[in-house]
Amino acid sequence: MKKVSFIFLYFIFSSSIFADDNHQKEIDKLFIQLKSALNFENSKKIEDKIWNLWTTHPSKNNLTKLLADGSSAMMDNKLETAYNKFTEVIEMDPNWAEAWNKRATVLYLMGKYELSQADIDRVLDIEERHFGALSGQGLVQTALKNYQKAIDSYIQAHKVHPFMKSPLIMIEKLHLQLQKQSI
Repeated sequence: MKKVSFIFLYFIFSSSIFADDNHQKEIDKLFIQLKSALNFENSKKIEDKIWNLWTTHPSKNNLTKLLADGSSAMMDNKLETAYNKFTEVIEMDPNWAEAWNKRATVLYLMGKYELSQADIDRVLDIEERHFGALSGQGLVQTALKNYQKAIDSYIQAHKVHPFMKSPLIMIEKLHLQLQKQSI
């Protein structure tokens, strides 16, 4: 009986690792496609696929559902509820970048910019190409009046996702802000 339990647990564990590995390979493939996209429309389709993978847990459907529930609460401006759901997801899988990213977004909306930045740091530790977190970091740093850090974040987001429009718009606005400060 003990051997059967061990084999069963090994199968469950190894299938989870296999799912995680396939998930990551698909994301890596999409980032290669994103870099070589020929136009905005093509890049948007690739971006949508990346977001779909990011918001789908590679092996645990219950975490995908919990993340979606938190996102719905955030959209309904139930920020505390969303925060709690994202925190629960993080506690169950602290290596899922999107859970940290969603919580960083909620913290930004709550005006807790330093805490939001801390969660963004975790996202970028897990997935350095997370263009959503890089753009979010630009927003956080703008709110903290760290304009050069915000510009740097948007530059990095643009490098990862060349057709993303918001980084270029924000870089221009922030350069104007820096010019005003130097006068």
